[in-house]
Amino acid sequence: MVGRIGLPLCKAVAMPTNHPANQFNPSPNQAPTNRAPHAFKSPANSSPSPNTFFRMTQADRQALLATPFVVLIGIGFAFAGSNGAPLAHGIHPFALSVALAFIINWLAFIPAFIWQTEKYFDLVGSLSYITVALVSFIYSGHRDPLACLLLAMVLIWAARLGTFLFKRIHKSGKDGRFDAMKPSFIRFSAAWTLQGLWVTFTAAAALAAISADFRPQLGLATILGSLIWIAGFAIEAIADLQKSRFKANPDNQGKFISSGLWSRSRHPNYFGEILLWIGVAFIAFPALQGWQYLTLLSPVFVAILLCKVSGIPLLEERADEKWGGQPDYEAYKKNTPVLLPRI
Repeated sequence: MVGRIGLPLCKAVAMPTNHPANQFNPSPNQAPTNRAPHAFKSPANSSPSPNTFFRMTQADRQALLATPFVVLIGIGFAFAGSNGAPLAHGIHPFALSVALAFIINWLAFIPAFIWQTEKYFDLVGSLSYITVALVSFIYSGHRDPLACLLLAMVLIWAARLGTFLFKRIHKSGKDGRFDAMKPSFIRFSAAWTLQGLWVTFTAAAALAAISADFRPQLGLATILGSLIWIAGFAIEAIADLQKSRFKANPDNQGKFISSGLWSRSRHPNYFGEILLWIGVAFIAFPALQGWQYLTLLSPVFVAILLCKVSGIPLLEERADEKWGGQPDYEAYKKNTPVLLPRI
């Protein structure tokens, strides 16, 4: 989930599904599921045994080594988003939001591990976005149009995503990605820790602008960013709706979707996701200063993760395994762009 450091860690823990890489599109034309990458496939018997907690597998060691690194990156981002502000008057709103992103997930992990359940993993992720945005807004004391606009964007996006994910897990009853890791304290806790960092990264520009000391007037960047965000949000939501309706039709079982937005891009929901966070970055930019400019890496990180690491490459591989060699699929793949929609 976190760029370069996500490479070893993602082999040990599943990616939060409130990240788009696992969110809605397990393959270009497959029903939305929570299937894990191949490294996460559940063994034949994934039930906890009395000695499970004390066994240290290679995946456990990877997660154990990577988890402190994830936390350190979160601390570094907290410093940057706070513009290196001293803590003489208490913790900076941005740093507080980052801390809460991790704490919320750590607290949720405790009952999840005790009861061996992942049903609320995605819901907690969405609630984390909502919580950190509200805390940053309230604790900063800023009530200007810029802060209100960015808060609304984060809340609307997180509420839609949270509702979708909760309905999905409620319908399916489980998330198969977690079957192999739930019995492992180390790997399961690493997944929740990683979700805290994911929340921090994706919402960083918005949180930094909401809590920044400099309060600019709304201008061209706001208008442009808002238009980009609206377009991205609409594309993502419409793509998800089209895929859900397609898979709900029994006549489409085993088929891939190539209609609607999916006729223009093989991953239109990912394109929308990247686009909306670019819009947030445009809106946030005028309020940022100093170290806070690092938070503009948020949409860059999302794009790299989706396009090069754990999103599109894995999904394309699965689609090739399922439909590769079929003339209609090969034609669809040849004529339809991977990400950027065909005009």
